[in-house]
Amino acid sequence: MSNKRDYYDVLGVGREASDADLKKAYRKLALQFHPDRNPGDQAAENKFKEAAEAYDVLSDAQKRRIYDQYGHQGLEGQGFSGFSGFEDIFSSFGDIFEDFFGFGTGRRSRSRTQRGADLRYDLQLSFMDAAFGTETEIHLEKLDICVDCSGNGCAPGTQPEVCSYCGGSGQVSRSQGFFTVRTTCPHCRGNGQMITNPCAACRGTGQIQTSKTVSVKIPAGVDTGSRLRLTGEGEAGRNGGPRGDLYVFIHVEAHDFFERDNTNIICRIPISFIQATLGATIKVPTLDDERKLKIPKGTQYGDVFRFEGEGIPSLRSGRRGDQIIQVIIKTPTGISKKQETLLKEFEKLESNKLSSKLKNILKSESARA
Repeated sequence: MSNKRDYYDVLGVGREASDADLKKAYRKLALQFHPDRNPGDQAAENKFKEAAEAYDVLSDAQKRRIYDQYGHQGLEGQGFSGFSGFEDIFSSFGDIFEDFFGFGTGRRSRSRTQRGADLRYDLQLSFMDAAFGTETEIHLEKLDICVDCSGNGCAPGTQPEVCSYCGGSGQVSRSQGFFTVRTTCPHCRGNGQMITNPCAACRGTGQIQTSKTVSVKIPAGVDTGSRLRLTGEGEAGRNGGPRGDLYVFIHVEAHDFFERDNTNIICRIPISFIQATLGATIKVPTLDDERKLKIPKGTQYGDVFRFEGEGIPSLRSGRRGDQIIQVIIKTPTGISKKQETLLKEFEKLESNKLSSKLKNILKSESARA
C-alpha cells in the first residue's frame, strides 16, 4: 500500500476543486517551498516535490480521473512514478513558474533540455485478438531528430553561437524589491545560444517529421479502455532531452456470438422444444473450439449452464474466467398436419394432467376445512 499523502490534502483543496483552485493552491506552496528561497532545507525540498507531483496529477484530467477512482496504486499501474528531481519539475513547469513569479527558474535554462511529447494511438482489435493476445505493427507520424544536423539545428559544418545578449545563460537579471528577478532572454529565448546558419532540412528546429513502424505486443485479456505504454516511442526531445512515450489505447470489436463480462463470456444457444422436454446433448462453440453440453430433461427457457475456465484470461493472474451459456427455447414454425395433430394430443394430455393436479389440490383444501 502506498505511503504517499492524499494529493488533495497536499494542496489543501477539496476533491471538487477547479483548475483555477488547484493552480492557486500550487502557486502558494511552490512560492513557500521553492528551493531558491530555502537553500539546504531538505524538508522544504520534499514539500516542494510533493506539491509539484500533486499538481501534476490533479491538473491533468486523465490522471485525476484515475487517481479519484483507484488512488496512488492506479497511477502506478499506468506507469506514473512522479518526478525524479528538480530538473524534471522545472522542465515540466517552467512556463508555469514564469507565470507564477514573473521570472524563470535558472535551473531550466541551465539544462536547456526538453522532453519529447507523448503520443497517442488508438488501436482496433478483434474480440479474439484481445482475448488471447497478439503482436501487431502500427504506423506513426512523429517528430524525430534531424539526421542532417544531428538535432542542433545548424547547417552542416557550423555550430550555434553564444548569445551575446545574455552571455549564454539564457536569462537576464534585474532587481525587483528584495528579489533579483530573472527573465528568459528575449534574444535566444532561454537557449543561451543563437543559430546563425540554420539547417536547410529542419529550418533550424533540429527536428523533422518522420514515419515509423512500431511493433506492439498485445497481452491476453485486454479490453476496451486498456492502455499500453511504450517507453521512448514518442517524439524526440530537444537539446538532448529524453524522448516521450507512446500510449496505445485499445478498442475491442464486438463478437457475433460471444459477449464479455470482465473475464467471463456469455453466449445464448437456441434449443428445440423437444430437446428441452426430453433432454439432449448439444455442441457449444467456445473460444478455443467446441464442447458438448448436456441439456437435462425439463430445461426451461433462460436456464443457465457454465463451462469453467473457458472465458477470458485475466491481465493480472492469467487465470481464465468462465463461459456462461443461456438456453433459448425456439417455438417450431411451419409444422405439418401430422405434427399439429400430435401436438394437440400432447396438449390434451397435459391439460388432463393439470386438471387432475388441480382437483387433488381442491380435495386437499376441502379436507382441511
